[in-house]
Amino acid sequence: MLSLLDLLRNRLASLLPSELKTTELHRLLSPHHHALLLTQRRATMIVNRVRLFAFLFAVLTPAWSIVDWMVFPFELWLHLALQRLLVCLAFAGVLLFYRPSGQLFDAYRAIGILFAIPTVFYITSHYLLGSYQLTQFSAAVGAGYAFLPFVLMAGLAIFPLTFVENLILALVLLMAQALAGYLSWTTLNWPSFAGAFWLLMLIAGVTGLACMSQLAFMIALVRQAIRDPLTGVFSRGSGEEILRLQWDASERHNSALSVAFIDLDHFKRINDTFGHDAGDRVLVQASRNMLDSLRSSDSLVRWGGEEFLLIMPDTDMTQARRALERLMQHGWGSRPDGSRLTASIGLAERCYDRSASPRDLLEAADRRMYQAKQAGRDRLGLIS
Repeated sequence: MLSLLDLLRNRLASLLPSELKTTELHRLLSPHHHALLLTQRRATMIVNRVRLFAFLFAVLTPAWSIVDWMVFPFELWLHLALQRLLVCLAFAGVLLFYRPSGQLFDAYRAIGILFAIPTVFYITSHYLLGSYQLTQFSAAVGAGYAFLPFVLMAGLAIFPLTFVENLILALVLLMAQALAGYLSWTTLNWPSFAGAFWLLMLIAGVTGLACMSQLAFMIALVRQAIRDPLTGVFSRGSGEEILRLQWDASERHNSALSVAFIDLDHFKRINDTFGHDAGDRVLVQASRNMLDSLRSSDSLVRWGGEEFLLIMPDTDMTQARRALERLMQHGWGSRPDGSRLTASIGLAERCYDRSASPRDLLEAADRRMYQAKQAGRDRLGLIS
């Protein structure tokens, strides 16, 4: 049984982009284990594509009233035209007033509103059209309204969504189709309805694969953009972005935020004595040792050379000090000659230091790191 599961997992992994690791497969299923920067950039992309979708529908929805006016009775046309006007205004509101914030909840709300507007229009127009006796060309145009769920389902393919996210949205559209069938129960052509429902499910499967494929490429690209190529930890540019996001969250919730500068002691001697390749191996080993001791919510950044920045959200000064002491006990690794590798650390916390900005917080930690070096290295600096 286990070998069969391994075979299936390997087969699925072979269908993914080559840049995506097998261990990252679970990120395509649920958003719960996504990195902070991936979540922020994915949320921004979703909202931007929602606004693009809203612009398209805001333009095309009222334009179709011309066709309705040519084929439908005036009373039916008037009701449909009013509905289309409301839909157009709703889409215009999404386009004008919704802006990306980088928050996933806002992205969910945006995509929910986007698909709720035409879904409600589909159900109400379907019920309205069913109350009129349409013939010939007008009946053919009225039947065209039934294609709206297919357009919406196919439209999901433009979003980088996980399997769970796509499944929820697809189920909503399928339930809307089922509700429309229920409202026209007495006149429903069951073979035609069943065929359309099956086709809608098939499109849902295809769009699900398209969404996860987009997400897989996004994960790979974001990882390459935000990671230090040598150590695999966050690069300085992404670290600055993480710190800004965590600072904003800390201020918003009035919570603790600790940062620590970690500078490997006498690292220049390693490069001078044993060469840069040996120095690179020491950096990689030190990075892995640090990552092994960190929480999933912590972020380790290679700030420059042998200097690292550790960002610890929801962590006060006492908790951060204990965490860093455990890290020091765990060890940073060893130098090429086998001796113990040490580091000097400067710690600062937003509330404790009454920092007014992320720069103030960094400066406090940096100052204490240099004081730890001046005091003899291999120690934690806490007080300026």
